[in-house]
Amino acid sequence: MVDIRHAISITASPEEIYELVSSARGFARWWAADVTEKAGGIVELGFFQRATVYVLQPVRLAPPSEALWICQSGKEWQGTRIEFWLQALGANTMVHFSHAGWAADTEYFISCNTTWGELMFRLKAVAEGKGLGPLFMKDSLAY
Repeated sequence: MVDIRHAISITASPEEIYELVSSARGFARWWAADVTEKAGGIVELGFFQRATVYVLQPVRLAPPSEALWICQSGKEWQGTRIEFWLQALGANTMVHFSHAGWAADTEYFISCNTTWGELMFRLKAVAEGKGLGPLFMKDSLAY
């Protein structure tokens, strides 16, 4: 098993960031333009006119410090975990991110690692009020 890991310091409170990583509404602000919330807090994120749909089930939502999701679908994503840990550091919050449990270090895994790096900076921009908004994916990195 291999994991994607990132850490980024954001000038915002854990509470502000938690709202962005723990709900469909939050994801729509920085991750995906096509986000739907289903029963039980399950979130669908659609890309490429829904040719790619990631279904995320919340496993542990512990405000304001932890949001853990299990991926129920998606190319190489099924069964992986998306985890956000938020640590207050004065006026900043350190966001520790992991997309864990990948079966192998494939080309797709490497592409997703690159995309997650971009997404961490989108999360930072939105949390700090400089919003870049979600990825639209029509002319962005392969995902």
